[in-house]
Amino acid sequence: MWGEENKMKNGNRYSLFWGLILLMAMLGACTSTPEPTRTTLGDYDPPEWVNKGAAAFSDKAFYGVGSASGIKNYSLQRTASDDRARNALAKVFGFWTKSLTKDYQASTTAGEVNVSSEEQEVEAAIKTIANDTLIGVEIVDHWEHTGRNQMFSLARLDLESFKKNLDRHKELSKEVREAIKERADALHEELEQEVIKEEGKS
Repeated sequence: MWGEENKMKNGNRYSLFWGLILLMAMLGACTSTPEPTRTTLGDYDPPEWVNKGAAAFSDKAFYGVGSASGIKNYSLQRTASDDRARNALAKVFGFWTKSLTKDYQASTTAGEVNVSSEEQEVEAAIKTIANDTLIGVEIVDHWEHTGRNQMFSLARLDLESFKKNLDRHKELSKEVREAIKERADALHEELEQEVIKEEGKS
């Protein structure tokens, strides 16, 4: 009987011993494997345009920022980031050209419901000019977030290129072209102010 009690006591000791060993091993594993550090943009001091986009600039141009991550091939990642930057710019530019068309029509119709043939011609010309101008979009800067394997691209389109393309459309009178240019400058300033306002909210 005493032998059986000793066996039980020894068994309990061994169980306690191995339990302590297992616990120490688990604690050792926890302390020896640190949690991955979360990286942020602020840790890498990115250029201002990465966070602010167009609000980082005050010149007469349109901007778009794109990014791509998780692509192992550097060239493909850069291309994807560039394409997204161009698409972002195209959306802003498209909104601006639509606003320009409506603004010009509002200034000429003076409340009339029917759109004149001249206004239809202007609308068609602006669409063509916009498409031609978008061909000239340039990728002017890149920044890589090495902690996230993320590439950022900055696309730029100068407002002056739109005006130059507009001057090539001689089917529009000089007066019409100058009126569109004037509205183009005014609308771009309004767009800049809107971008700054939105940046202030974020």
